[in-house]
Order: sequence, then C-alpha cells, then structure tokens
Amino acid sequence: MREKKKKCAAIGGQAVMEGVMMRGVSSMAISVRDEKGAIRTETKRVTPQAKKNLFFRLPIVRGIISFFSSLIMGITVLMRSAEVFGEGEPTKFDKWLAEKLKVNVMGVVTTLSLVLGLALAVFLFIWLPVNLRAWVFGDVSVWAKNFIEGGIKILVFVLYIVFVSLIKDVKRTFMYHGAEHKTITCYEKGLPLTVENAKSCKRVHDRCGTTFIVFVLTVSIIVFALFESVLSVNGVILPNYLRVLCKLALLPLVAGVSYELLKALAKTDSPIVYPIKAPGFLLQLLTTKEPTDDMLEVAITSFVTVMEMDADQTIKTRGFFENVSRKELTEKVYKKLSENGITERAEAEWIVSLTLKISRSETRGNEIVSFSDEYKVNKLVAERLTGRPLWYCIGDVDFCGVKIKTDERALIPRPETELLCNTALSCLSETKTVLDLCTGSGAIAIRIAKNPSVKVFASDIDKKALSLAKENAEINNVSVTFIESDLFDAFNNLNLKFDVIVSNPPYVKSGDIKSLQNEVKNFEPRIALDGGEDGLSFYRRIAEKSALFLKDGGAILLEVGIDQAGEVCKMFADYKKVEIIKDLEGIDRIVKAVL
Repeated sequence: MREKKKKCAAIGGQAVMEGVMMRGVSSMAISVRDEKGAIRTETKRVTPQAKKNLFFRLPIVRGIISFFSSLIMGITVLMRSAEVFGEGEPTKFDKWLAEKLKVNVMGVVTTLSLVLGLALAVFLFIWLPVNLRAWVFGDVSVWAKNFIEGGIKILVFVLYIVFVSLIKDVKRTFMYHGAEHKTITCYEKGLPLTVENAKSCKRVHDRCGTTFIVFVLTVSIIVFALFESVLSVNGVILPNYLRVLCKLALLPLVAGVSYELLKALAKTDSPIVYPIKAPGFLLQLLTTKEPTDDMLEVAITSFVTVMEMDADQTIKTRGFFENVSRKELTEKVYKKLSENGITERAEAEWIVSLTLKISRSETRGNEIVSFSDEYKVNKLVAERLTGRPLWYCIGDVDFCGVKIKTDERALIPRPETELLCNTALSCLSETKTVLDLCTGSGAIAIRIAKNPSVKVFASDIDKKALSLAKENAEINNVSVTFIESDLFDAFNNLNLKFDVIVSNPPYVKSGDIKSLQNEVKNFEPRIALDGGEDGLSFYRRIAEKSALFLKDGGAILLEVGIDQAGEVCKMFADYKKVEIIKDLEGIDRIVKAVL
C-alpha cells in the first residue's frame, strides 16, 4: 500500500504541574496557570538541531542524546513549573545558600530527583524483571528469558501508570498531557488554534513519550536477546547481576533505536504500521485524560509562544516572575495584531486601556502590569485575532456617555451615529415624544431617554436586536417603549405622532456587502447593513410615510452613507426645510427635514 504522509509539527511538548511545556526548533516555553487563574509563561532559547555538531546529529546518536537530555529537561521543567505554586521567587535561605555556599538549591533538588528517578526506573524495569523471572521460571533459554522479562516490564509499567493516575495531582498532569496532544494535533490538521478546534482532536499522538517507552521496552527484548545469544554461542552465560549491568550498558543503544523508530513511524498514517503503533496508543489512553477548556488554553498559549519565538529571533526570553510594563504590553499587543493584518494602533491601546481600566494615554506608561491583567489582555487579543470585531470582544462600548452592551445581535454603534444622536438631542428643548426607527442596540433611544422629560419609542424588525436593546435599557435604568415593527407598519393603528423621528437605517448597497471588511460582513448582522440595490430602499419607505407620524414642525433625522445625502434630500422635497449636516471629517452625514 502507498505510504500516507502527513504534516508533522516541529514542536513537541510535555505536561508539567498545572501546565504544558512546548519545545520548538530554537525555543522553549513553559505555560502554567497560577493559583489566581492567570497563565504565566517562561521562555528560553535552545540550540537548533541543525547547528549542533554533526556527530550528535547522526541516527541513533541523536536518539541517545535526546533520551538523556529529555530526562534532565523533564525533571527541570517539572520542578520549575511547581515553583509557580510555591513561594515563587527564591527565599532568603535560597539566596544565602547561593551566595555563601555557592549552592543552587533548585539544581541540587533537580539532580537529586533525577538520580532517584533513575534508581527507581532501574529497580522497576531492570533489576525486578530479571530477578522475578529467575525466581518464578528458573533457568530458561536466552530468548525465553528476555521475552518473559519484557512482559514483566510492560506489566509493571501499566500497573505503575494505573497506580499513579489515582493521585489527584498526577491525574491533572495527565489531563494537561491530553491538552498538549490535542493542541499539537490541531495544528497538524491545519485548524486555527482555538479551544473549540483543539477539543475536537484526539488526545493520542504518534510522537508521545508513552509510545517511546513502549518502543524502548519492546526493542530492549530484541537487543538484549541478540546480545545474550552471541555470548551463549561462545559459551558465555551471564549471572543475573551481570545481566543487569549489561542491560544498563545497552540502554542508550536501545533508546537510540527506539527514537529512530518513533520518528520514522510518526511520519505516516499508513494502516500497515498501525499494529506497531497500537500498543502505544492504548497506553496513551492511560497517560492522557480529557482536558478542560482552561487546560487547552494553557497548552495553546505555550504552543503559540514557541511558534512566535521560532519565527522571530529578536523576541526576548522571560521568566515566570518577570512582569511587563504598560508600554511593553501595548507594544506586544500591537505587534501581534499587526502581524495578523490589524494595523490600527488604536486597537492595541483600547484593548490594554479597557482591560486595565485606564485611559489610552496611560498605556504608554512604565507602570508594571499584574500577571492576571496581562492574562486578560492576551485572552482578549486571542479572541480579536479570530476576526471578531473589537467591541464585540470587549462586550460593550461607550456611546454619548452611556454604556451600550454589544454582541452579534446588532450593529456596533459608530462615532458617526453619535453625531446623529447629539443632533436629535439638540432638538429636544422641552417635553417631546421621540421615535427611534431601526433602533438596533437601542443606543440612540437609550441616550435620549436619559432625559426624563422625553418619552421615547424604539422599533426594529429584528427580534434579536430588540432583545439586546431591552437589555441595554435595563442596564442603563431608562424607560423606552420597544415595538417590533417593519419601519412604521406597527404604528398604523396606534394613533401616535412624534416631535422627532431619528433613524440610522441600513444603507449599504447589496452588491457592496461582500467587499466590506471581514469583521463587518462576517460578524455584524446583514439585516442591519443591506439597504437594497442602491442602498436607498429604506429611505424611500421612510420618506413615503414619515409625514403621517410627525407633528407639525416636527423633524426627522437620518444618518446616511457617503454620497447618499443629495438623493435622500430629494425624497423630502415637500418638507418645509431640509438640510445636510457634515461630520468631523467634512462628509455629508445627517439629513434633517422639518415638516
């Protein structure tokens, strides 16, 4: 059968205490969620494989080097991640030991952990199988010895995994292990790195360390059996203690061969090799657990950080406990947004200022940002990079001094609409009755209703928009009468006339919608954008009936698109006075007609 090749990421990972370590071509990142819920990330530069000595890049040799370096790194990053939940920065005692005795406490603990871990591994997977086999089965053939011992090793490994998985902290680490796998698989499938996409991916992976251990256990049976067979041919029979020592001596070779096997099989999904991968996949069901959304978020943060650092060698490394200033954070956000096509610096400043509850000018300051606030900023940036409009991501917007909730149910209130609202307010010198047609989020109606002497009605044909408008009225504690209506249709039998009618109707030409920014056409409701073939269909309908609902001397105020004011003015030729009001950029923006 033809080999089926697949995309393999140049990034691998490891679960750590409440987080995930990812390692790429030239960088490494450990992302951990601290006790306050913020994600802290520590980064480091590593030597790319291509820049290492040629000897260390040779097959088998590179596997041996990788085996031992992974042991050391694994313990190191585990201990480092645990610091986030300890006291954090070095204690006075740690500093005293470092200064007076030249002792690195973390180095000592890491070395001790590595030695104890290796000793436990030797006991469980070499000494115990050899002696247990001799005690139970006695003297058997060379191949029988090694297959029996191999079976004992695998049994011990499975029982060990089952036992430690009962420990709460280990179980959570296994969940982060699943998050690591799902994140890498999500990338390899070509999907955007989001929590939802990662959740749909499998939690088993070809390049997992669990599969590597299975290969080590399997390859060791063959290598040790061949080694002893050669000795037996020459009449050499090793006692058990020498067999243990020889197995230790051959372990690097076994690791090197297993590494090459893992690397080769990870490049294909051919069903021919699946039986070889299957035992590793089955054991991964024990060493990985389904992660929570916040665990996936940590894994994605670590993965993305490594991708960014591999792509940009100028990015500085940072520690878990190194805070950034407001200015540094704003620059970091702007760089990330601009790399993804969002080039307005104002967006970066808004994200930082609104998250930190400071003014935009204060985002240029050198005040230190807390880890929890930095996490909130990064989370908001990640949502913005999905293409979702900034103000939907933030969830509300300031409109003429009132807070308006924003989401996909209605258009985001624009600055030009504030001009429309302020113009309407200027017409309300005494008790008046106002109608806001096509109210959308209810922004105009709610701001006008802040004046207690004004009675405000607001209508929209879209039930979703009306539900949002009602929520906004409750949030702002104002009284507005909301009516579901296609323009004036529902008002025909209500016997109502208004002093002011204000409206920001849909005015984008149907054919132009596909050319709008993605964040507008893909997220904001089309019903609030589409103004018909020429963009003027709503204005015609409003002009046709507006006089029936206006009091004598009443005014109608309409926001219009660029180059539409002239045509809209013609529709109100029968009114006493028609004028055009320009916005701050000198564009004809408001048509005001007085009956």
